[in-house]
Amino acid sequence: MLYDTIGTGYAVTRRTEPRIAAQVWAALGDARTVLNVGAGTGSYEPPDRDVTAVEPSAVMRAQRPAGAAPCVAASAENLPFDDGTFDAAMAISTIHHWPDPVAGLRELRRVARRVVVLTHHTDDAAWLHRFWLTRDYLPEVGGMIAGRPPVDRLAGAIGARLEPVPIPWDCVDGFFEAHWRRPEAYLDERVRRGVSVWARVGPRAERRAVDALRDDLASGRWADRNRDLLDLDAAELGLRLLVA
Repeated sequence: MLYDTIGTGYAVTRRTEPRIAAQVWAALGDARTVLNVGAGTGSYEPPDRDVTAVEPSAVMRAQRPAGAAPCVAASAENLPFDDGTFDAAMAISTIHHWPDPVAGLRELRRVARRVVVLTHHTDDAAWLHRFWLTRDYLPEVGGMIAGRPPVDRLAGAIGARLEPVPIPWDCVDGFFEAHWRRPEAYLDERVRRGVSVWARVGPRAERRAVDALRDDLASGRWADRNRDLLDLDAAELGLRLLVA
């Protein structure tokens, strides 16, 4: 399991971003009982609702803080709950790790009357070119996403609508695109260790990308190429909320 290998220290850089959380929690509506699938260390779990978490990685479960919601060791594709057990089920930045995301989403739909999923719209080449990190430094990401079910198919599997999720420039949750206006952050190994993409591209691609970015920051080439980003408060980089 990937996060049993790379998950140590995950909570150092991955935490709840309040502005994204507000959009997620609003999508939960009036749900009182919430299942959080692929829950990790507990980011984005609403504090004012009755939450049950599901997380297959022992390393991630061990990092859940004291007082966090009870956590069950299980996978999304085989949830150990009866039909309609929960008012809502949520899954935050996790379905790209599921062996069968469509089956997992249908399981969420089975056990809950409402489903809220945070994921990415990575269906076409435009996504790779929209974010400078994949466009200029990590083209290998294109191969990683090839063959994934398109977001429209995921939405269709559970009858969901799609909502764009803007990423604030000072986002405190260190997911892959979070530092789009703070490129120096990607030079920090702690930041990279909190993002599965870096582990999946391998050490050679990581070293090449980091060295090239460091050189471009020092020379001013990064700023020249991305000058249009510097005054933006938020960016649209394909983050989507599926709400069913």
